[in-house]
Amino acid sequence: MSYPIPAQNTELTYEVKKSKFIACASFADSREQAMAQLASIKQQYPDARHHCWAYLLGNPKTPISAAMSDDGEPSGTAGKPILNVLQHKDVGDIMLIVTRYFGGIKLGAGGLVRAYSSSAQQVIEVLPVKQQIRLEPLNLHTDFKHEQFIRHLTNEHLGVIDKCEYAERVHIQVSLPESEIPAFIATCNNVGIQVVQS
Repeated sequence: MSYPIPAQNTELTYEVKKSKFIACASFADSREQAMAQLASIKQQYPDARHHCWAYLLGNPKTPISAAMSDDGEPSGTAGKPILNVLQHKDVGDIMLIVTRYFGGIKLGAGGLVRAYSSSAQQVIEVLPVKQQIRLEPLNLHTDFKHEQFIRHLTNEHLGVIDKCEYAERVHIQVSLPESEIPAFIATCNNVGIQVVQS
């Protein structure tokens, strides 16, 4: 189950009636990471009036978590429009923050909703994305002589070594993209390496 995620932090400025809206979209796959992005933006623009945000974690079609904040703007005029844009854009693991500098002219509730929506929409349109590939864990039990072979094979199949424990034999936990698992297991079986699927 792969899905698009932000490939890099992207920022865009949008102006309405002298109010400046700075939208920043970035990768976040946990609430902690999303809040760290928010803290970083607050540091970057410490004198801004509002830092409104929304995030969507996991696969955009079936997110594991979503949240938003109006950060002092009238209820429902900032966080909700930002989240609404995210829910229609098919990008997962994303944090979108819109920082507002007030320009002296009130926009009214409808004006705020439009401004936050447009700001979020515009940054998403220029946001580069890449595919997030879910990795599945596998446990291997093998002789010491096969350790280097497994490391090489894991790399070849776009996987990662999660941990390696040494006892009488070597226990290695690897994570691989789902599509690579059958070929990986077949190669292991050919050389007598025992694979246990989690």
